Amino acid sequence: MNDSCPEKSCDAEAPPTKADKPREALIRDAFLLEWLTIAWMIVEAAVAIGAGIAAHSLLLLAFGIDSVIELASACVLIWRLSVELRHGRTLSEAAEHKAGRIAGALLFALATYVIAGAAYSLTRHQGAEFSIPGIALCIAAIPVMYFLARRKLSVAEQIGSRALRADAVESIACGWLSLIVVIGLAAQLALRAWWVDPLASLAIVYFLIKEGREAWKGDECCH
Repeated sequence: MNDSCPEKSCDAEAPPTKADKPREALIRDAFLLEWLTIAWMIVEAAVAIGAGIAAHSLLLLAFGIDSVIELASACVLIWRLSVELRHGRTLSEAAEHKAGRIAGALLFALATYVIAGAAYSLTRHQGAEFSIPGIALCIAAIPVMYFLARRKLSVAEQIGSRALRADAVESIACGWLSLIVVIGLAAQLALRAWWVDPLASLAIVYFLIKEGREAWKGDECCH
């Protein structure tokens, strides 16, 4: 007779295969991915915010602030992974939940800022200047975010980490935001219209709210 068991129980009882990495090795892979994320986000935030201020671009400024939030998220992940290595998985679960709530609140705040800034720019008929550093940064960010998100999702699934998956989702959102910024800046250059920047910035709001809800709820990562 074949006894049935919940999916997670079956997975937990299944012996590891030769192809599987030990959990500690996967945690160290996650560490490397987060340090790479931190290095890139420092560059991305500095360039995007600097270019946004110089060009008076709400779109680039919002992108830069999102990079700061992702930088903070990566730092929290470093802490969460360190907790597991030092104290085991029980404490790391509590760290994941707390980190998700913080990240979600920050993303909701950023969405509110973008909406308010876009409304102000539209009512004041205030546009932005085209930014070569900004568009170059966003073009470079697309493949970088694709690589980081794909690797983080893979490791998150193997170690069952909601926090790492939420961080991977942030990388995915950053990739989409990069594409939106590229399209917005290209349209701004082609049309030379003041309203392109604030309207394009509103396209970011959907991703920020969706990402914030997922981080706040802390949904299970592995299905």
